[in-house]
Amino acid sequence: MDEIQSHLSNADPFQSWWPFIIAIGVGVVMTIKNFMGGQNSPSTNQINGQIVVITGGSGIGFEITKELCSRGAHVIVATKDIKKCQEKLEIIKRQIPSASVEVRHIDLKSFDCLKRFAKSVIKDFEKVDILINNAGIIFNPFDKTVDGFESHLQVNYLSHFLLSSLLLPLLKNATNGRIINVSAHANASGKVNIDDPLNIGQWAPAFHHRDAFAHSKLCVLLASIHLATVLKDTHVTVNTCTPGLVRGTDHLSKSPIMNAMCAKVITYPWMWLLMKSPTQGAQTAIYLATEPNLKTVSGQYFNDCEKAEINKDLCDGELAGVLFSRTLSALKMDSFHQ
Repeated sequence: MDEIQSHLSNADPFQSWWPFIIAIGVGVVMTIKNFMGGQNSPSTNQINGQIVVITGGSGIGFEITKELCSRGAHVIVATKDIKKCQEKLEIIKRQIPSASVEVRHIDLKSFDCLKRFAKSVIKDFEKVDILINNAGIIFNPFDKTVDGFESHLQVNYLSHFLLSSLLLPLLKNATNGRIINVSAHANASGKVNIDDPLNIGQWAPAFHHRDAFAHSKLCVLLASIHLATVLKDTHVTVNTCTPGLVRGTDHLSKSPIMNAMCAKVITYPWMWLLMKSPTQGAQTAIYLATEPNLKTVSGQYFNDCEKAEINKDLCDGELAGVLFSRTLSALKMDSFHQ
């Protein structure tokens, strides 16, 4: 025993390289994790008294709502699941006693429901300062909404296009109305056919939820670019952002990959390392909503709180114009409300 104690007391931990190897490994992992997480919103601006409408109250939407409440905004959360959203808003109210927030029902798969929501906002408010079109779906099997459109197309794109149009008069009543459309990295793999930009006749029998999602998010980007030109003589801006690859949302639970336990065990560590948390994914939308220097910036695409390059091959100006026109026709609109 005395010999063992003698060895331990005289041991030099620096004779082994393992502590250094472990420290370097941890450092590399945390560096990658921090890099993939992106930057926090550089804007600390308060938006006291501003009226914000945001679709979707869970995941990224919850984090955006919480942050904008902390900055003094009155936030109207539009969601299909009222009960679930109310539970989340109670969390915000406990954390931020001064939070001014409410929840209203909307179903983006129904234009009639969406119009009723817009009418209720128009009835109760004289202005809307910020509209954040955040809600979306992915991994849905092929189905059509009550309005006859493929569900990804309507929920992710058409309904938000219509909502922006319906609330435009209130946005114009604000000093600096802002429309913020949430796209996704997946727009880079989207395809829009100029002869059938909404892909109305393209899905069956080769439908895949990945392609439908990418197409809908590319439509969001294209239409936003054209809408900025439509609104150029107003004080309403429209910009698009991508939250990045985000873990911890309801979307991932619907992924076919997540159905098997072994896939979860293998995937979760990589998700933790390479994907953003909902808080990190919310930062760019928060920046677009609160940064004073963006007052006149419109028609841009943002990633990690910075302007991002738009693929000119995907975002052709003529294609954006055709898509915008076909969207108006699909929604039976003569023009975007002005």
